[in-house]
Amino acid sequence: MEDKHHFVKLTSADITILWKTYIQSTAVYCFYKHFLQNLQDVEIKPMVEEALNNVDYTIGNVEAIFNEEKFPIPKGFSDKDVDLSAPALFTDLYALSFVYRGGQITIPHYANALTKVTRMDIYALLEECQSRETELHRKVLNLMFSKGIFDRPPKIEYPKEAEFIEHQPSLVNTWLGEKRPLNVLELAEIFQDIERNGMGLVLLIGFLQVTKDKEIKNYLLKGKKLAENQIETLDQLLKENDHHIGSPVPIEVTNSTTSPFSERLILFLISASNQVAISKLGDALSVSMRKDLAVQYGRFIADVMKFGDEGQKLMIERGWMEKPPQPMDRNKLYKS
Repeated sequence: MEDKHHFVKLTSADITILWKTYIQSTAVYCFYKHFLQNLQDVEIKPMVEEALNNVDYTIGNVEAIFNEEKFPIPKGFSDKDVDLSAPALFTDLYALSFVYRGGQITIPHYANALTKVTRMDIYALLEECQSRETELHRKVLNLMFSKGIFDRPPKIEYPKEAEFIEHQPSLVNTWLGEKRPLNVLELAEIFQDIERNGMGLVLLIGFLQVTKDKEIKNYLLKGKKLAENQIETLDQLLKENDHHIGSPVPIEVTNSTTSPFSERLILFLISASNQVAISKLGDALSVSMRKDLAVQYGRFIADVMKFGDEGQKLMIERGWMEKPPQPMDRNKLYKS
């Protein structure tokens, strides 16, 4: 069958997905390269090598599509943004956790992207990328379980039968109010938010240790406090409902004060994390039926948006934020 995709130009959705995927992939590529320079664990190293190969595969294929379309390849990040001679900033266990976290982000990213693209060559690429990431995520989970570093979400006693909420004013008030025990939907989202912030907190501690720019350091300190606040607030909710996270956040940061990463890369990763956080908090808000929990998630979202806006301003002021592709401004043409 004749390949028809050459006759179909990239749509705005196609460009968005390829552009974002390329930028993000080149960023995490730098992290995997740094990890591999220092890894000692013979079980973890193959996981990071596979993660690097997956990212390299993605970058190469996106570049090929852009070249074929004569579309400018984004600058993204490169070897200039990572110092491979720098000592390890994070432990081997955190490198494994970083790959795990990468799967949590990229697998939904590819799944969502598949519903938006219009060309079959891009669809096939995203499908292959998702398959690779899913397989790696399974391996990483198994290794984390074997090393005892994976905290499972809270468990509950199985209900004896399926039930419906009775339509009585008192019961509705109880269900949607602040006193009812947390349900499984709420428990799962709370756990994931604590886990996400815990991993982000370790990342921020590492960045704070090596960042020299005072303005960026102050910004990262705000992020650290933001993550700590979310962890403490949500952990308290679990304790009030007799659920507990298995262990406090481990500090998987070395004593190095030499930065392996450019400050542009550091700010970008925090900015990308903010975007993921807003999306995930929105998901949690959508399934939370307790009023106090819904209000708290709303506050979290507002705090993260404010923090993210400050980070974007820092990047723009330094000329570090790459501009997304823009459509033609026809208003300017009309005025010329």
